[in-house]
Amino acid sequence: MPDYRRNRVPGGTYFFTVNLLDRSSDLLVSQIDALRVAVRKVRARHPFHIDAWVVLPDHMHAIWTLPANDDDYSARWKAIKIAFAKSLPKSEWLSPVRAAKGERGIWQRRFWEHTIRDQQDYAAHVDYVHINPVKHGLARCATDWPYSSFHRWVAQDAYPSDSAGPACKDLSAGERLLRMHGGRRFAFPPYGMSRRGRAEKRSAFRHPTPSTLYASAQIATPEPG
Repeated sequence: MPDYRRNRVPGGTYFFTVNLLDRSSDLLVSQIDALRVAVRKVRARHPFHIDAWVVLPDHMHAIWTLPANDDDYSARWKAIKIAFAKSLPKSEWLSPVRAAKGERGIWQRRFWEHTIRDQQDYAAHVDYVHINPVKHGLARCATDWPYSSFHRWVAQDAYPSDSAGPACKDLSAGERLLRMHGGRRFAFPPYGMSRRGRAEKRSAFRHPTPSTLYASAQIATPEPG
């Protein structure tokens, strides 16, 4: 059996990818209200700050900061998954193994986790979260996708007011790769900008520190987001 070892830093900031079992499903957006309720219930019992979140039809990316002396993100994700699944009718196909264990066929069992190392790592992952709907062809601009914390970041002036413009340009010029720990690589779009333009954008981007974000726990976008 594989030995899944997760990195745990009390009060740390983490990037997550969580997938539906059926990657052709649109359940997360068609049932977005149920997902919001599930997250809200879990946060009420086990607080965490949502730094960034984007919900796509079949998966979602999130960045959380946990309270000091707390590193149990696994229990929070488990509770969110259970609460969301309980809100849905039992109409999904079940494998014999899942049926025998009394499991639902909604979520993949595992999730991807990456511990944010520093401010540069934080900035890169926040960008990755917000550009994801464009990367997957679900929106032409980051601002067009409703289930994203991108709108909160713009409202808080963390992105320049014209940040949606470059994100709307042709992304076919290529992708640079964002390397994560454990050898996994994620594609990250270059916004269709020149190297100088990307450097100027990075210098203009004002990223609040995780501690500042945790202190301002009010979120203006859908609960996941």
